[in-house]
Amino acid sequence: MKIERMLTIIVMLLNRNRVTANELAEKFEVSIRTIYRDIETINLAGIPIISHSGNNGGFSIYESYKLNHQVIPLNNLSSLLSTLKDVNATIDDIELESSIEKLENIVPKNKANHLKLHMEQIIVDLHPYGDTPNQKALVKTLRKAITLTNLLTIDYRNYDNIVSRRQIEPMSLIFKNYTWYLFAYCRLKEDFRTFRVSRISDAHIEYQSFERREKSYHEITASLKEQTTMTTIVLKISPIMKSRVEDVFNKEDITVLETGEFLIEARFPEKEWLFSLIFSFGEHIEVLAPKELRQTIASKLKLMTEKYC
Repeated sequence: MKIERMLTIIVMLLNRNRVTANELAEKFEVSIRTIYRDIETINLAGIPIISHSGNNGGFSIYESYKLNHQVIPLNNLSSLLSTLKDVNATIDDIELESSIEKLENIVPKNKANHLKLHMEQIIVDLHPYGDTPNQKALVKTLRKAITLTNLLTIDYRNYDNIVSRRQIEPMSLIFKNYTWYLFAYCRLKEDFRTFRVSRISDAHIEYQSFERREKSYHEITASLKEQTTMTTIVLKISPIMKSRVEDVFNKEDITVLETGEFLIEARFPEKEWLFSLIFSFGEHIEVLAPKELRQTIASKLKLMTEKYC
């Protein structure tokens, strides 16, 4: 787009002493005449561009007009670029890619190696496990529906493996624990819902738009946390799981017994994922309390054992 091209030209001129018309024409794959028209338009917009003739000719901006690079320190810029690049690896967004390119153009050529070094020192890896081209395409569809504020029809499989067709008002995409979720108002349930994207088998953007509701994802989740029933759970875990215990539980919830075993006393919400957490420790964990949870675990283990007998 012309506006995008002119904005990039301005950024390049702000951060270089001089840029030639040929260089700009090659970069944007347009004619030199088009570049001259862009420069004229930028001048008319009030940004003073000087045209230099001769062997060292080209375009530049008055020194007094140039921005100070200290507005965004190079180290901060490297962290910002690293994060944006990894986010874009998950959503493959053209507009975000354009923004990344503009930020990279802010960096003077003599600082490029310095920027690269800082980007290697701190790496933010947001790439989701099990990500596929199909899921990436689905995330792009969901994002488009959010941007357009158009209704979305989806086929959704819930935790109990029941598939239902929903018409929803998509509001936010959430990337949490290496997994994409869609926050939306579900017209079937007449309430806000958070849908795990991997359980959406089909998504169709409708022509009908909707008026975005005032409540946000943060407001809804904060309210749900207040209503969530918490239970105190006591666990005993083998010393062999030391590293995982320290990864999963808060330090203040861990007591080391004389045997070297770990006694965990912590509060957890009464949700199905709690069983996944407990079973992930295999034979190295024992639920001591509450009694009801211990009995439920025993029942589940009995059903599992029957499958192998």
